Amino acid sequence: MDASDLLRGALLQISGSDAVRSAVVRAPVSRSVVSRYVAGEEVPDAVRVTNELRSTNRMVTVDHLGEDVTERSQAEHTRDTYLALLAALEEADLSRFGAAEVSVKLSAVGQAIPGDGDAIALENARAICEAAQRVGTTVTLDMEDHTTTDRTLEAVRALREDFPWVGAVLQAYLHRTEADCRDLSGPGSRVRLCKGAYKEPASVAYQDGGDVDLSYVRCLKVLMGGEGYPMVATHDPRLVEIAGALASHHGRSPDSYEFQMLLGVRPLEQKRIADRGHQMRVYLPFGEDWYGYLVRRLAERPANVRFFLRSLASSG
Repeated sequence: MDASDLLRGALLQISGSDAVRSAVVRAPVSRSVVSRYVAGEEVPDAVRVTNELRSTNRMVTVDHLGEDVTERSQAEHTRDTYLALLAALEEADLSRFGAAEVSVKLSAVGQAIPGDGDAIALENARAICEAAQRVGTTVTLDMEDHTTTDRTLEAVRALREDFPWVGAVLQAYLHRTEADCRDLSGPGSRVRLCKGAYKEPASVAYQDGGDVDLSYVRCLKVLMGGEGYPMVATHDPRLVEIAGALASHHGRSPDSYEFQMLLGVRPLEQKRIADRGHQMRVYLPFGEDWYGYLVRRLAERPANVRFFLRSLASSG
């Protein structure tokens, strides 16, 4: 395990610390730093940044930040925020043909509620899918830690009975993911492949960055060779290049797959990919609950940590 892997593990470990969370959230500099990675806290902020990205031929998937809610009222508030967001995207003429879609975490819409959480989450996700369909766009169900993988994929299957365009997310650092890619690579399937951003045990996930990269390539081969629509979520130049080569090898047209990157990470590369005629979608988070998201972004890439520390130093 190299220094980057150790740093990643340490950051994910402290993400649950209330003391660290309080210090970061209260720091005056945090808001200015977070603005690089988070569109803002309200629906109009998300629509504004979406419009800016669309002006540069980039597509968008919008995520309302927040997860692991334990009260039904919280889950319903998240659902209603998504409904308002979709209506606002339609009003701004940003939703048609999936130009701007939404990403939803099931734990944000009720999955973590004791008892009937799965049913509540599915009901709320279905309402979001119905709204998305009305405004001409799509929904992707985000993946969370490994304990929810089977339940999330079960929800994807249930929703696809009525909304066959619902997207799934698979995480390459899990040992199981190559097999999941085979299961989800059929006609009409939309799969976002990412490396993974949660602290997972060695029993279920690769711990070494090199092993994760190798798994990512194996999964890419399955998806690019399948009949679905691969969504290649990575900032790694090598993996972007490999994805393009695999797409060419399988005779894929530029509209049969897409690249995805996070808001604020490699924006010039995002524009370059879009300018070359490829589909480039930006993952755009918004909302007040940005702390956990920021820590996972820092953990994914040491360069993110250096940027954050430089920002803190320059603003002190």
